Amino acid sequence: MIRLNKVFKAFPKGSLALKDVSLHVAKGEFIFLTGHSGAGKSTVLRLVYADQLPTSGTVRVSGFSTAGLKRRDIPRLRRRLGIVFQDFRLLEDRTAEENVAFALEVTGTRRSVISAKVTRVLTQVGLATKANQYPRELSGGEQQRVAIARALVNDPLVLLADEPTGNLDERATRGVFQLLKDINATGTAVVLATHDLDLVRQAPFRTVELQDGAIVYDSREDEPAGEALVER
Repeated sequence: MIRLNKVFKAFPKGSLALKDVSLHVAKGEFIFLTGHSGAGKSTVLRLVYADQLPTSGTVRVSGFSTAGLKRRDIPRLRRRLGIVFQDFRLLEDRTAEENVAFALEVTGTRRSVISAKVTRVLTQVGLATKANQYPRELSGGEQQRVAIARALVNDPLVLLADEPTGNLDERATRGVFQLLKDINATGTAVVLATHDLDLVRQAPFRTVELQDGAIVYDSREDEPAGEALVER
């Protein structure tokens, strides 16, 4: 589903954001991508949704490859992914349902289909009763749920979440994390980038740690995971 093979990513001034990263995300898998700020977590995600291209190595995502990837292919690739950010990125002048609907409108989805899909995903994230509220009228946790609903509305194969709980309090963090687990239980793969090890310890999912752009730990390869997380 997602495969990075010997990926290097260099910045213009020559520093390396990623160093020889190889990673495979299987269908329906849940992976924690951990590491301190600047370790390379966000860069991995940006390569997956083709916001950036690798300096060397290849990134394959659900039938697409960065080798020979054309600009016109990028929107098609992204429709197979759902992307959630730390800062929500909601349109402030649109209601919750309008924010979610926008993700369908830009892909040319028929209006007759949009309403039912929006209602389904807002119900899934527990916000059906707040469909007509604007982001400013919602709590941080609720805004993130709207962002997750927007990411889900195109029925992605993979949900990429980049520090999705970074701006949330403990209660909202628990709620959003439970929602991500529920989404994964339906068969959607989830890649959750976070530096919050307390969050990582709450579930026995695969953990991949980055340090200075390199993978230094993968619980699938370096068991027992629990002991390693305590040490780190």
